[in-house]
Amino acid sequence: MTDILIVDDERDIRELIADILKDEGFETRLASNSDEAIDALNENEPALMVLDIWLKDSRMDGIDILKQVKRNNPDVPVIIISGHGNIEIAVAAIRQGAYDFIEKPFNIDQLMVVVNRAMETSRLRRENSTLRRGGERATDMLGHSVAFKRLRDNLDKVAKSNGRVMLSGEPGAGKELAARYIHAHSPRVNAPFVTVPCASIEPERMEEVLFGRESPERGVEKGLLEQAHGGIIYFDEVGDMPLGTQPKILRVLTEQQFSRAGGTDQVRVDLRVISSTNRDLPNEIAAGRFRQELYDRLNVVPVAVPSLADRRDDMAHLANHFIEQFHSAQGLPMRDLPEETVAALQSMRWPGNIRQLRNVIERVLILTEDSGPIQPTELEPQGATPDNSDALSLGPQITAMALREAREMFEREYLLAQINRFSGNISRTAQFVGMERSALHRKLKSLGVVGGMRSEEEMVAGK
Repeated sequence: MTDILIVDDERDIRELIADILKDEGFETRLASNSDEAIDALNENEPALMVLDIWLKDSRMDGIDILKQVKRNNPDVPVIIISGHGNIEIAVAAIRQGAYDFIEKPFNIDQLMVVVNRAMETSRLRRENSTLRRGGERATDMLGHSVAFKRLRDNLDKVAKSNGRVMLSGEPGAGKELAARYIHAHSPRVNAPFVTVPCASIEPERMEEVLFGRESPERGVEKGLLEQAHGGIIYFDEVGDMPLGTQPKILRVLTEQQFSRAGGTDQVRVDLRVISSTNRDLPNEIAAGRFRQELYDRLNVVPVAVPSLADRRDDMAHLANHFIEQFHSAQGLPMRDLPEETVAALQSMRWPGNIRQLRNVIERVLILTEDSGPIQPTELEPQGATPDNSDALSLGPQITAMALREAREMFEREYLLAQINRFSGNISRTAQFVGMERSALHRKLKSLGVVGGMRSEEEMVAGK
């Protein structure tokens, strides 16, 4: 969102600021008095408001508008514009929640510095508000596979404690969803869940974003740690946290207090910490990119989030859930998944895991007007590929083989695909291909396909 509302009773000032901001790629709306400003706020909440403190011939002045914005639109930062004689009033406005003030006549460079900084604050506020409101998505953890049940059992165990949890797994496997599940089933369910997107925050801004800042002119701006007080702070992809920030986070974990940037007072916080990573942090430690002490503090309870390859039995359940979700949210067609399409999904590679599956289902529903069952051929252009890189094809390699060798190659590739489809479950594979389990064992052994297979009994026992 780049929409900025400019409120000033002087037309020249309004249009000058609008022209400057438009040149920088922002969208602007203009208001000359309090009524127009309130109407604009009610029509569509802006990302930022630039507000003159004095408004001639207006029912409300800038301070009154500021109070209403802080009450009804708390995520909207407000930059106050004031003349030379109004500095004390502008400082008072800062103390009442204004983001910053700019003195007339203003410098364009100064204006853009403050606006860009305020827009980043607006983005983070909205992101965190969305995440806090998104707690109900924790119920979207779906599945019935052995790997999924093991994950959910582990999450249920750790949810009731206050221990620090480290979630590891491939990108797109559902680590954030697992963190939200812990929050939704913990004693802190009614307290904030605040995400720190370690990979997307600029390193030079990380400490200000985490710890907040304070100054006589701007007052206090709470950082993410303070916003999470009483609840859960989630370090998403903690392996991307800047090395210089890591010892300061370690100190917070040890002392449960910190100072804001520019401040001297100690801020005490009560936090539960959950972190996630798709990296091999011991290797990162060996390479000097992650601190051993921080790893030890965060990795109290390690929980592995399985990849989609380990949850092939959940493929149909997840895909049907996404179809229902897109039908409800976007009005996309409600299409069935026939058995052959489920089999195709289960035999494909999913390097992007659940996130990739969700994207594929959405693309299929958007790009096809058909409301009938989804066919396997519709999946092919969407980026999912067969699970074996040396899949059987009638090229020079196979045409040069004797019939017996070609048959063995086909049987080997076919059975490998079915074993992958059923997550190594030999009992279910035998049932699907129409063989006795003992006969399938002998066939696999003769073809040189051994290891990584488990019976139904072994899988239920968690072996």
